[in-house]
Amino acid sequence: MFTGIVTDVGCIRELREQRDLNVIIETTYQTEIIQMGASICCSGACLTVVDKGSGWFSADVSQATLDATVLGDWSIGTSVNLEKSLKIGEELGGHIVTGHVDGIAEVIEIKEEGDSRRVLVRCPTALQHFIASKGSVTLNGISLTINEVNQNVFGINIIPHTWSNTTFKNSSEGSLLNIEVDIIARYVARLMQTKG
Repeated sequence: MFTGIVTDVGCIRELREQRDLNVIIETTYQTEIIQMGASICCSGACLTVVDKGSGWFSADVSQATLDATVLGDWSIGTSVNLEKSLKIGEELGGHIVTGHVDGIAEVIEIKEEGDSRRVLVRCPTALQHFIASKGSVTLNGISLTINEVNQNVFGINIIPHTWSNTTFKNSSEGSLLNIEVDIIARYVARLMQTKG
């Protein structure tokens, strides 16, 4: 379980094609205190630490994850939003994030608005009923508030801190993002579906 508050931006050091894809990610985390088998949210996808060393950890990525996320587009040098799993008693600064990516969204417009940036995002049509104005969404592991919704296109506002301290600074029109809808919206939609 995560909060969508990015605490480090790592970098892909190496990609190893094995039975699954093994990724080695550079990080500023103190890896000596990260347990083997720990979960780390990597640009929105929950990955398991299978090896580690000073300033890096590695994780295996299954074909199912590659098919459902943008992780298949990673290459050496790709920046990755990182968040360690939430511990009981820690502040829930964003919203409840599972690290289970629901699909791939696309940036369709970025424009400056004051010191911030207004970003329009197109999500898969199958997810649009989970997107609500003033609700939460996770994009590449970042907890964000939805400002406006028009069918499967929604707008978010990225403040300068978030823009500078996440991979959003590398985004442009056409960029693809991992999207996870709000878990509460998912369960409400499921309850409404079963009532009907």
